[in-house]
Amino acid sequence: MTRIQRTVFILVALIALVVGLTVSKVLNTPRQADPAALLDAGIVLLPRPRELPALSLIDQDGQAMATDRLDGRWSLLFFGYTFCPDICPATLAELRQLRGKLPEATRDALRVVLVSVDPARDTPAQLKQYLDYFNAGFVGLTGELDDIQTLANGVGIPFIPGDTSRDNYTVDHSGNLVLLGPDGRQRGFIRAPLKVERLAERLPELIGRDG
Repeated sequence: MTRIQRTVFILVALIALVVGLTVSKVLNTPRQADPAALLDAGIVLLPRPRELPALSLIDQDGQAMATDRLDGRWSLLFFGYTFCPDICPATLAELRQLRGKLPEATRDALRVVLVSVDPARDTPAQLKQYLDYFNAGFVGLTGELDDIQTLANGVGIPFIPGDTSRDNYTVDHSGNLVLLGPDGRQRGFIRAPLKVERLAERLPELIGRDG
């Protein structure tokens, strides 16, 4: 083999090595969620994660739960109430449907939390009975109205408390969901009305890249 041939051989080998390493890197890089596709599914990500207000609420089993315990998994927070005539039961039914469409790994990495905007009526026992109806492992949180408003305002989902002096009062609230990452910080929102089919396609991409 001449000197020129050896030089060409070495160059070809180096090029092959570089190409191989590049292909390997591409194939082994986790798939990134497409922001446009996420937006089409109603998922709006924040430019930077947002810390939750530090406070303590009570779950459906009567146990205290601090907001800093909302970590370890992805969470969807829905601010609603058990006496809601329309938005809340429809949204929770859609979330149950969504869970059924997700791959097992995504389903296990995601929890749904109903934060009551009507703590005067939504006792832990009331929340438990209501959520048991959906049989989907949802978590319920209630507590002091001021604390709930602090949390809702902190995540950009304000609500107008109901007039508890009236019978059968209602509470004005949003149907949007708050998206928390496994670090317990707010990553974004999911806009109402929910697009169940598209969410079932996009949530695994989002959760899988940062789970």
